[in-house]
Amino acid sequence: MNEHHPINRTTHNEPIVFIVDDDAPLRESLGSLLRSIGLRIELFGSVAEFMKYQRPDTPSCMVLDVRLQGSSGLDFQNALAAAGINVPIVFITGHGDIAMTVRAMKAGAVDFLTKPFREQDLIDAVCAAHTRDKQRRESERYADDLRVRHGMLTAREQTVMALAASGLMNKQIAGEIGLSEITVKIHRGQAMRKMEARSFADLVRMAEVISAQASRK
Repeated sequence: MNEHHPINRTTHNEPIVFIVDDDAPLRESLGSLLRSIGLRIELFGSVAEFMKYQRPDTPSCMVLDVRLQGSSGLDFQNALAAAGINVPIVFITGHGDIAMTVRAMKAGAVDFLTKPFREQDLIDAVCAAHTRDKQRRESERYADDLRVRHGMLTAREQTVMALAASGLMNKQIAGEIGLSEITVKIHRGQAMRKMEARSFADLVRMAEVISAQASRK
């Protein structure tokens, strides 16, 4: 019988912790500990079980054993990243070493706990992982919102915004694209209004976020 709950059993934004460990008693113990502080828990005995599960769109993190039957938690971490699955990971292991820890942390793990670890250490690590995922989600929502606003600009306004954000003055932009300085000023003002920028510095930051998002695609 599967230990995790039915797919999409909740529609609210309840944080969730995925525990992936092939040691059933430890898996249950970790689940009980984290449930005791009010967290929603889903338990998986293998990587294959987790990959079959349809994850809800909610802040989440994973408690992952380094050594799993037929799989390495470190390899699974890489596979998740390659698949674009952004789940902050807290590793647990009874056989950790410096090389493992360095590899996991360089690949983005939140923490690497060696058994036996204090319950509070795990709780702190999971809370930090949830905070990281919430911040990532907020940043992505903000970037998506900026992209929508940017799409509402005319092509000329987008050009003026990009050149202004690169550091060019209105007069320089006018010479660059063959417009009058007053026309450039109007386009720049329209871009700021549509982007809802509170200042020119704010517009520059928005341009940087949009550029970073485009470079990742």
